[in-house]
Amino acid sequence: MTRALVNRHCATLPGAEISDPWGGGHDAWKVGGKMFAVVGVMDDGVSVKCPDTETAALLIEMGRAVRAPYFHASWVRLPWSVESDEIAERLTTSYRIIRAGLPKKVQAALGPF
Repeated sequence: MTRALVNRHCATLPGAEISDPWGGGHDAWKVGGKMFAVVGVMDDGVSVKCPDTETAALLIEMGRAVRAPYFHASWVRLPWSVESDEIAERLTTSYRIIRAGLPKKVQAALGPF
């Protein structure tokens, strides 16, 4: 997977928007103003939110991910060496987690998913 493929996948998710909140070349994907995926300046993978800290710890223990620096323990960074299908699935899962936490009115305005 690459930054371009992550951006292409995230752009298909309803209401997803890209920004560079810290400047310097970060691709931060948000839904309803809340971040669900980030590709950093180093371009060595993508950080995503997991359903919980246990899932994040399991992915790290299995060697599928590393701790996402500067993020809560429920976030991991998936290196580009992880299969594209798995990264796409984790991007979608992260989006769903963040979207589900948005106010119902905001969720409804995003349309069905």
